[in-house]
Amino acid sequence: MKIVTVRRISQVFFFSLFVWFCIVATIGEKVWQIRGWPVNWFLQLDPLVAIGTILTTHTLYWPLLWALVTVVLTIIFGRFFCSWVCPFGSLHHFVGFLGNRKKKLARKIQLNKYRKAQCIKYFILIFFLFMAAFPSIGVTLQTGLLDPIPLVTRSFQLLLSITDRSVNFVSATPRFYEAGWLILLIFFTAVLFNLIIPRFYCRFICPLGALFAILGRFAIWRIGKNQSECTDCKLCERSCEGGCEPSGNIRISECVLCFNCRQDCKDEIISYQTRPSLAGEITNPDISRRGFVLSLAGGVFVVPAVRLSNKLGSNWYHRVIRPPGALPEKEFLKRCIKCGQCMRVCPTNVIQLGGIEGGLENLWTPVLNNRIGSSGCQLNCVACGQVCPTSAIRPITLSEKLGTDEFADVGPIKLGTAFFDRNRCLPWAMDKPCIVCEENCPLSPKAIYTREEFITIRDGIVTVTKVVDNTIELETAIASDKFATGDYYFAVEDGARAQITANTENTITISPDEKFEKIPAAGDKIEIQVRLQRPYVDIEKCTGCGVCEHECPVSGKKAIRVSAEGETRSADRTLLLKR
Repeated sequence: MKIVTVRRISQVFFFSLFVWFCIVATIGEKVWQIRGWPVNWFLQLDPLVAIGTILTTHTLYWPLLWALVTVVLTIIFGRFFCSWVCPFGSLHHFVGFLGNRKKKLARKIQLNKYRKAQCIKYFILIFFLFMAAFPSIGVTLQTGLLDPIPLVTRSFQLLLSITDRSVNFVSATPRFYEAGWLILLIFFTAVLFNLIIPRFYCRFICPLGALFAILGRFAIWRIGKNQSECTDCKLCERSCEGGCEPSGNIRISECVLCFNCRQDCKDEIISYQTRPSLAGEITNPDISRRGFVLSLAGGVFVVPAVRLSNKLGSNWYHRVIRPPGALPEKEFLKRCIKCGQCMRVCPTNVIQLGGIEGGLENLWTPVLNNRIGSSGCQLNCVACGQVCPTSAIRPITLSEKLGTDEFADVGPIKLGTAFFDRNRCLPWAMDKPCIVCEENCPLSPKAIYTREEFITIRDGIVTVTKVVDNTIELETAIASDKFATGDYYFAVEDGARAQITANTENTITISPDEKFEKIPAAGDKIEIQVRLQRPYVDIEKCTGCGVCEHECPVSGKKAIRVSAEGETRSADRTLLLKR
């Protein structure tokens, strides 16, 4: 079997495996649900994830040791990951093949030539690594913005949500993602650029590819010529996926081991061998000193520049609410790779990828949006921490989340605190009966409680014309059938009141079980009152789960909203006065 055929089989296998992991990354016990599948395996194989977290935290989360396997194999075999394993690379390879397969030989050779701009990916890598490496500037892990594995992972979560809407195989209900269009726009732009230059993203942008290129220069096995003589037909460059110029001095760092050159060489002088190419090699990446310095300077200065807004200090944004188990914000930003795994596994769809409202560092990190999805953060769910590949959201138990058993003295994990907007709350602002938030509060005892008040409605003072049994005829017309909900009463001057069970335009009726202590007489004034259960939040009990915000019947801006104040993970965001 030809080695190119083996490579294609490998690409199909790993791409299919990646898609399968994306599909099964959901709650459940069936074979097509998470059920122990290693859904983070591709992220764990990514050495850029491991190196980034080592630089920011000075520790290595043990599942990321898988990346060491990738590094060792790269040093032995070269950049095998890019053309044999990487699902994003396989997608680029396939789209580039489709878009350029009918072009003439000369045009294919022109498209696949080496370009000086391929050094850009090295500058991107340097920029990200120096951003992560200097504690004096406030380290932050931003490799996930362009690292192909997190990028394709979060993008495929959105693609699956779109394709699953008609069959509901992955989710019982459609899933929604705020600003998902931007992620898909970037994804499709990167993919469609292959129609201009094959593997455009891999050649010019991919920071992981740049890391593999640096490691690949030390590879024991490599592509090269087994003799110096060559007819210079350039056929070997017809389908070169890395633009590594195999016809001359091959650029080892750019070779992605597609083996197309070996198959296309009619003279069979290109081999996969342990000795250097007899036609010469260029082993070092093409990085200029000026570009290196500028990338380093950018990585060093961009974090202080971004943090001039003090979004991690006193100017923090109260709507950036992290999932349960999230580390304190600065530590969280040192670990989060923006992969979207927590977003996919969340059963209620409340976890979303954030925007820049909490600062540039917040982009595509997980935040809770209680208005979207099917509910807020469910009390009996800790899935997001179990699936996070870097422990930015640490794995917690239900006992820790709920503050039971050994955590009873500490109390439950608070994601934030709910606050009422009395200008929008139906009982407070419009004298409309509503206790939806209190009814749906999942805590026991509930964090939302009510206080009963009787309020005379507008134009609710009316004059009696006649009383017959339990029916009072009125002089002034009122709205028909409006007051028979059980929330309305009529009150007389001495303060006595009775519940209205029915009404017409000119009458109100009370229950036959109720008797008038003093029958109103013709000409007496009575008041139509509404019984309101006005809600309050017990901030000591509220955990910020957001169920109340999700269920609030007020459309648009909700009347009760969760803010990050009081969250357990940040002592400086307490609601209590400092002593």
